[in-house]
Amino acid sequence: MIKWLFIIQTWVVDMFNSVPRNWKNAYFLICLWYFINYAVSAFFQWKLFKAYDDDVFWNTLYLYEVLCIAIIIIFVWSRWLFQYSKIVQLGGHFAGLFFFTLIMESFFYYFDLYLDGLTEFDDWQQYMIDLLSWDAMRFYDQYIITVGVFYIIRYFETLQKKENEKSVLMIKNKEMQLSLLKSQINPHFLFNTLNSISMLISTSKDKARKVISQLSEVFRYALDSYRGYTVKLSQEIEFIDNYIKIQQVRFEDRLIFEKDIATSCLDLDIPPMILQPLVENAVKYGIAPKDEGGTIKLTVRPHKKGIFFEVKDNGLGVNAKMVLDASTSSGIGLDNTNKRLISFFGPTARLMINSGEDGYVVSFTVPERYKKNSKDIAELTYQME
Repeated sequence: MIKWLFIIQTWVVDMFNSVPRNWKNAYFLICLWYFINYAVSAFFQWKLFKAYDDDVFWNTLYLYEVLCIAIIIIFVWSRWLFQYSKIVQLGGHFAGLFFFTLIMESFFYYFDLYLDGLTEFDDWQQYMIDLLSWDAMRFYDQYIITVGVFYIIRYFETLQKKENEKSVLMIKNKEMQLSLLKSQINPHFLFNTLNSISMLISTSKDKARKVISQLSEVFRYALDSYRGYTVKLSQEIEFIDNYIKIQQVRFEDRLIFEKDIATSCLDLDIPPMILQPLVENAVKYGIAPKDEGGTIKLTVRPHKKGIFFEVKDNGLGVNAKMVLDASTSSGIGLDNTNKRLISFFGPTARLMINSGEDGYVVSFTVPERYKKNSKDIAELTYQME
């Protein structure tokens, strides 16, 4: 017997814990509302009608317990009907209202008359007929209010579910878009790098071996970028360094690379390979066509609106035959980078492009919410040979 009681108790506890909190709250609020109603009704019945018998309070308590159980049954009944069409639900609730009123009136009859000796069927029938007036409205209200609460909760649950599904879909679409953009950028970079190596092999094997060694690090980063959604800025900077070293083997002292980077920004999470197209664009269309070469400067510094990124060169600028890498053989370039920035950081992070006679400037600003807090900002400015 004790074993079965334990099993039943465990089942009841598990079932109670499985009920969502909003349904529990709604049930307790309804029960509290009717507790106040029943308590006030019992008090006035006891006080105004001189019903000095304390049984009026006990009877009210029993009726209240019956109502609390009935509310649970109404919720379960409504949930079962909810899977069917609206016509079936309407018919089911008419039937539910009838049986609920019949049962509650029967309990009232039991406590009001049956316990006082009026046990005949005619007594019960007459009592039920007498209740088919305004007194019956309280039973209708109890059922209708409970069903109304059920449908209100289901309505908001449906809205929340749709919003959640919409959010999940947006996230998946965003991830797919970012994955597609990354898959386009990586082959583009690797193709250009391998092309540079092919030209170096015929002129200097030592330089070619050095580039291949550096390229292995570039390959490792490019391949690892597929596995992660973001990388630290410090990793991206290291990747850019390797890329520039490869290019400097080809251009020698015609290519100078400077960095002005606040160390407080090095822990910033950014999409992988987001700076490389900007630097490559400066090398390819700013510095490479210029006989005397030039300087590319990468700046990353805290800004009042967030973190400011800038890639600046003193190359040909507007005099270059092509200043934007937007129609390459792979069809990607700055436009693709701009899309990735907007997808990750929002529209305020879009690329800002300025050109002049003395070079080209491409910049963007990561919003304030991504900015790292730091009291002491140590700045590193150095020139690579």
